[in-house]
Amino acid sequence: MMNCGIAIFVKTPALSPVKTRLWPGIGRRCAEALYLLSAEAVASVAQQAGGVQPYWAVAETAALHSDAWLDLPHLSQGEGSLGERMAHVYRQLRKRHHAALLVGADAPQNIAASLRKATEWLSCVDSRMVLGRADDGGFWLFGANRPLPDRAWTNVRYSAPDTAMEFTHSMRDGGRWLELEPLRDIDTADDIPFAVASLAAIDAPTAAQVRLLQWLTSSTPPEPCA
Repeated sequence: MMNCGIAIFVKTPALSPVKTRLWPGIGRRCAEALYLLSAEAVASVAQQAGGVQPYWAVAETAALHSDAWLDLPHLSQGEGSLGERMAHVYRQLRKRHHAALLVGADAPQNIAASLRKATEWLSCVDSRMVLGRADDGGFWLFGANRPLPDRAWTNVRYSAPDTAMEFTHSMRDGGRWLELEPLRDIDTADDIPFAVASLAAIDAPTAAQVRLLQWLTSSTPPEPCA
């Protein structure tokens, strides 16, 4: 069994609104297409990393047995707030693996070397945690190798400029920290040029990252298509 599981948090466009902050700039259909390509790119990096078992963490119960997310094992996010859902997925991963990583689907410029660095850090027996901050004040990755109390997940204001700071404070008793390089999520149309530059700078992109880059560069500035 691989010693680390990584859950990629996803929503299903046919069942939930996704990337709504992109809609004014590029339209709903293009935002959904970008989201799915980005999720595919994130998954491809996890598969390339080695030593880590990737999973889709799916928001909708109805999508768990649909055709939407069949290419990887999947987990249910469960119900409740984002903090409650992350705690639920984290517990599921730790039942199967020594360590657990949680990532979103909107930082496709991540690279396998970063995931390997995180999994190696968490492979030790002492209590450890890892965080990848996002430029907007949140985080694109969190991982740990020990049980964490529910209150540490739920005592945080998510989607706020100081989310990462609050989160690290809430998790302060979880062990030693490693911080990965910060990344910029694709949340609005203004983020697209940064994503293009970051993807283009990767030395050995995955095929899925190349597909996303080609889509972005053929659509930038994207025309509204919904």
